[in-house]
Amino acid sequence: MNAAAQPPDPDPAQLDLHARFVQWFREVAPYVHAFRGKIFVVAFGGELVQAGALNVLIQDLSLLSALGIRLVLVHGSRPQVNEQLRLKGIPFQFDRGLQITDSAALECAKEAAGEIRLDIEAAFSQGLPNTPMSHSHIRVVSGNFITARPVGVIEGVDYRHTGQVRKVDAEALRMALDHGSIVLLSPLGFSPTGEAFNLSMEDLATAVAVALRAEKLIFLTDTPLIRDKDGNVDAELAREDADALLAQADFDPGTAVVLKHASRAVKQGVARAHLVPHDLDGSVLLEVFTHDGVGTMVVEDTLDDLRPATIDDVGAILHLIEPLEVDGTLVRRGRGSIERDVEKFSVAEHDGVIYGCAALYTYPEEKMAEMAALTVNPQWQGSGEGDKLLRHIESRARAAGITRLFVLTTRTAHWFIKRGFAQGSVADLPKDKQAHYNRSRNSQVFIKRL
Repeated sequence: MNAAAQPPDPDPAQLDLHARFVQWFREVAPYVHAFRGKIFVVAFGGELVQAGALNVLIQDLSLLSALGIRLVLVHGSRPQVNEQLRLKGIPFQFDRGLQITDSAALECAKEAAGEIRLDIEAAFSQGLPNTPMSHSHIRVVSGNFITARPVGVIEGVDYRHTGQVRKVDAEALRMALDHGSIVLLSPLGFSPTGEAFNLSMEDLATAVAVALRAEKLIFLTDTPLIRDKDGNVDAELAREDADALLAQADFDPGTAVVLKHASRAVKQGVARAHLVPHDLDGSVLLEVFTHDGVGTMVVEDTLDDLRPATIDDVGAILHLIEPLEVDGTLVRRGRGSIERDVEKFSVAEHDGVIYGCAALYTYPEEKMAEMAALTVNPQWQGSGEGDKLLRHIESRARAAGITRLFVLTTRTAHWFIKRGFAQGSVADLPKDKQAHYNRSRNSQVFIKRL
């Protein structure tokens, strides 16, 4: 008899792919929890539509909607209006600046907005198999949610049908969102007398985000990204720093318009405003679900927050340290121990997600303290987050009158040596710690003078 056929060995590449997928899915879970039920206002110009990127964006937005994020979309139409003007032989071009909208330009704005709105509604209606839109049933709602007023006459110039947002019907918008619809707004507003006004997409999106107290205002933009002195994309800007950039005379005018509205939104209560490149596939998903994103986030204060832990953080702390307890890097503590000692912990939080922790146990009589459970989520390692936690714990220790900080470690000795710790012995520890030293672990002792 022939021996039974043996199953083939697993493909290492396939196993690696599976592992990376599972790791990624687990890493985005905190963001899914944090943003479920929150309102995002996503604004994009007609340039994105003109570039043929609309369908891909709609698929990504459909995914956000499926995850429970409530969406308001605001589209622009500048290149489409300019094309209508060109076809009609009207020598006029709209850009991001404040410009006069005469009767002919207003009609072009209406036509362009109508075409784009229909394209967006059609894109949300697609349900092709094996695409993110498969089995989706998304309602898109448009309406007269925006009351506008004329810009009027400025320095002797009548801007005619160019308008500004006067009022946002936030109650009606929330009602539509509460019923599971995506709200779609075109850059047009109407006065109580029935007049139509051409609005700036940036102004409209900002006014809506402020009125709804949105969690995020996301601008998908074709303007140059904001970069730091090393040429890297500046992932996070405090609003004051954004305003300082805007004061520079040589700042890119297109970027300045978007950044100005992002700063205004944050100043008026929007939690976060983002400038994201529209030509990068999946840029909205990357910005929302990864630590550093792919664009620039403007906040009132920087979101990397080191703070004392509270009882509500116990679950997140356990999630961080359990893998290291399993592999023996950290001593097992358990939920009861963490709950009892939670006031000794500090947590590192970014955008509502806790990604690191450390604890400080003081021995005042010897003016010594132990730093324990220093942990950083693997996704954030390698970018200095561990050093931030260490500096924070050192600062807490100094404030408590501590002159020497020690750690017990079995696997990370070199990391501490590079940061000024020197090897010691069990005899150098506080008396109470010596009495409770776990000799079976044989942890090395490292001490740093503060």
